[in-house]
Amino acid sequence: MDPAPLLASLVAHAVPGVEEVTIDSHDALGPATGTVRRLLHVGGRLVPVTATLGHDVVTMAVETAVETAVEPAVEPSPKPAGAPPTPVVGAPEAAELRAAATRWFGLDDEPAAVAAGLAGDPLLGPLVTRRPALRVLGHLDGFEAAVATVLGQQVSLAAARVFTGRLAAAYGTAGSGGLVAFPRPDRLAAADAAEVQQAVRITAARARTIVGLAAACADGLVLRPGVDPASTRARLLALPGIGPWTADYLALRVLADRDAFPSGDLVLRRALGVTTPLEAEAAGRAWRPWRAYATVHLWTNRVYGL
Repeated sequence: MDPAPLLASLVAHAVPGVEEVTIDSHDALGPATGTVRRLLHVGGRLVPVTATLGHDVVTMAVETAVETAVEPAVEPSPKPAGAPPTPVVGAPEAAELRAAATRWFGLDDEPAAVAAGLAGDPLLGPLVTRRPALRVLGHLDGFEAAVATVLGQQVSLAAARVFTGRLAAAYGTAGSGGLVAFPRPDRLAAADAAEVQQAVRITAARARTIVGLAAACADGLVLRPGVDPASTRARLLALPGIGPWTADYLALRVLADRDAFPSGDLVLRRALGVTTPLEAEAAGRAWRPWRAYATVHLWTNRVYGL
């Protein structure tokens, strides 16, 4: 596992109060080790969890009132080339934490197969050579990611973080360790859009989209890996204020669709040297079924300079 792109993306997207990201060390390829801390339901309790990322290892730890319960973060060696890193976790919540790490950091993927599929491309080949172990960052809370993505429409990443932090502070639940749990769909579905607009300081249309998205999720719209990407995308696009870019981005980050391709993304189009989503679609056909990985390689290079 290559920690630098994951840590860079975590830093860029961390919601104030909801996630805390710390970079512990750097090397020639960027951030080499770091941690991300947030609340997670483990063993039926909402507890602070810390993920520590390093080269070929992820450690997931549950914080207790006294100390962090975790086994030594030792990656077995030797390991077959291209095999996913093993998240090392502490009992008794090991299975839940392992599943969370796998979903969060794409540990079930096979980067060697991805690299083999993209290495011959003239644009992506050099990026794959530089970062053959790159993985697609997921999200532990699909609804949270969807709301943050809506709040990030047509604004900077920094502004999106501020808006999402305000929403969490106004409607979330205070947890232990100084962290806030993002509000559940039913909480926001019951909120008045005008109050959401005032609390977050966004447009009335954006507030209505947030409430509508929350109502859809409270009514059964599931945003997580394993759901059908096509039908989920259709349900998202049926909601006022949600367009193709938002739906495709969520397919990549939340649904774990490794062929997801947000062709309307401005950074992606600039990296491809095209101006329209249709041109981007045409340029990306050669990368199927790994277009999500191709996108993340291009984002990593263009946005984070890695």
